[in-house]
Amino acid sequence: MFTGIIKNIGVLHAVEHEGTNLHLTVRSELAKIVNIDQSVAHDGVCLTVVNKTDTDYTVTVVQETLNKTTIGSWQAGRKINLELAMMLGERLDGHIVQGHVDGTGICTAIEAQEGSHLLSFSFPPQFAALIIEKGSICINGVSLTAFNVGADNFQVAVIPYTFNHTGFQYMQVGDAVNLEFDILGKYFLRKQSLEG
Repeated sequence: MFTGIIKNIGVLHAVEHEGTNLHLTVRSELAKIVNIDQSVAHDGVCLTVVNKTDTDYTVTVVQETLNKTTIGSWQAGRKINLELAMMLGERLDGHIVQGHVDGTGICTAIEAQEGSHLLSFSFPPQFAALIIEKGSICINGVSLTAFNVGADNFQVAVIPYTFNHTGFQYMQVGDAVNLEFDILGKYFLRKQSLEG
């Protein structure tokens, strides 16, 4: 379980293929404190640490995750938003994020607004019922509030601190992003479908 509050940006050091899996080696100061078998969110994707040194750690990505996320296109040198799993009793400053990406979207516009930034995204229309005006959305692991929500698009406003301390500072129009929609909306829709 995560909160969508990014504490560290890591660098993808190496990508190794093994059958249908990928092994990602990430260079980060978190390597000093993370343990093997621990969960870490990578641009919003929950992955398990399988090996580590003092400077980097390795996670394994299975085919299902590659199918639903942007990870299949990642190359060495990529900057990655990282978040350690939330500890019970911590303050929930973002929103409940599972690290289970629903699908990908595309950044369609980036507009600087005297310090803050207005970012626009498109997404597959089958997810339209899972996003609401002023509702929570997780983009590449970052908890944000969606507005100007359409059938297949929405916008978010990113304050300077968040922009400068996450991968948003490196984002370009046309980039694919990992999207996780609010878990509460998913349960509500599931209940409706069963009662329907």
